[in-house]
Amino acid sequence: MTYDDPIAAAATPFGRSALAIVRCSGEGCIELLAPAFNRPDALRAAKGHTVLYGRLLDRDVVDELTAIVYRAPKSYTGEDSVELVCHGNPVTIEAILSLLRRLGFRAAEPGEFTLRAFLAGKLDLTQAEAVAELIESRTQRSRVLALHRLSGSVAQRINAVKHHLVDVSAAVEIHLDYPEEDSGEVEAPIAAVEAAISDLARLGATYATGKRLRDGVPVAIAGRTNAGKSSLFNLLLREDRSIVSEVHGTTRDYIEQGIELNGVPVTLYDTAGLRETVEQIESEGIRRSEQIMANAAAVIYLVDGAEPPSEDRWRYELEAVRQRSGATVVPVWHKIDLVIEGAQPSVGAAVPEGFVGVSSVTGEGLDRLREALREAVLPDAGLESEAAVIESDRQKELIERALAALRSVRAGLHDDVPLDLIAVDLQDALSALGEITGEVSSDDILDAMFSKFCVGK
Repeated sequence: MTYDDPIAAAATPFGRSALAIVRCSGEGCIELLAPAFNRPDALRAAKGHTVLYGRLLDRDVVDELTAIVYRAPKSYTGEDSVELVCHGNPVTIEAILSLLRRLGFRAAEPGEFTLRAFLAGKLDLTQAEAVAELIESRTQRSRVLALHRLSGSVAQRINAVKHHLVDVSAAVEIHLDYPEEDSGEVEAPIAAVEAAISDLARLGATYATGKRLRDGVPVAIAGRTNAGKSSLFNLLLREDRSIVSEVHGTTRDYIEQGIELNGVPVTLYDTAGLRETVEQIESEGIRRSEQIMANAAAVIYLVDGAEPPSEDRWRYELEAVRQRSGATVVPVWHKIDLVIEGAQPSVGAAVPEGFVGVSSVTGEGLDRLREALREAVLPDAGLESEAAVIESDRQKELIERALAALRSVRAGLHDDVPLDLIAVDLQDALSALGEITGEVSSDDILDAMFSKFCVGK
């Protein structure tokens, strides 16, 4: 496939809206489009970043629209481009695309506009991936971090490491090329390699945060029957999603719903109450609840603060949940409105240490619970102001490859391994970093990456 022929695609979803955008790009695309525009000479003569109002014609008027003209190289793709802003009706969009195909435009492949931007040097691969990540962002926080990556935050970190490694590689190569002038040691390479390892390790560690922001995390609400799990579930959702009843065993199966928790996409599960039972359907619900807890990133364990079991008992149950799930457990002392009002004076108003006191009736303690959950599912609080956070599996794998090569370099320098072997590891590290930004790439890598984009981007 060539990457300069005229292409076209809808850049907005097919659906009814006030406006839609159809993008055209490629060598000769303005000349190709001009005969179908009711002002062909104006379109041909238009300078870059010019907006023309007119009609698109195909024996009859297809639509009244505006054509935004971009001239190479000052366009998203680096080529001559036109964006047709038309009425947002699927019939209109399809009529325009059909006309463009007859005029000689090829239907754009998924991500082809961004691929052309990369090939034209408008973006590196980290920025190209950030385009897709920005579109797929599920929360405000992930959107902001994707924008940081689009502005080059990850590339800047990678290039800074590469800069230091190039200096180390140059020092090694000099000693290899001029052994007769060898002073006995390569000057201070270990410190530079250590710094590169540290910087890459910190960047790689952000993947855990990026992945959770990208994919979301499962959180289960667990506890005895009638502890108020469904009430808390509804409170966190801010809607009556789960049935609330004083009858024990009302929830027979888990219920799930997606929410945003302080910038983190969360799938919240209301599970069946944990208790001994011989009832077949309830037993199956408890079994499924235990499966949910086993796969959860965090478990909210509820104790009925109005009528709690003995301290020995709830401590035993809390530890059992921790062992059963393997996740971070957030203990919640529930129904504190009843405790504080004195409905259960024998219990007292004190919330045990380590528990978050919450009332699903008054909402008291909800903010504290949300913060405790955020810390449980996204413990890297120090990354709140960190601009460079990766969420790409490809970038993570390449950082790990570079780190493995650099650790081999470090070991080699400590053990006086021959410099020609150290030079090989250095080049492997530099190659991995080059693949992250796209300086080193293959058609297979590019095809695999851009095929995941939506058409028209």
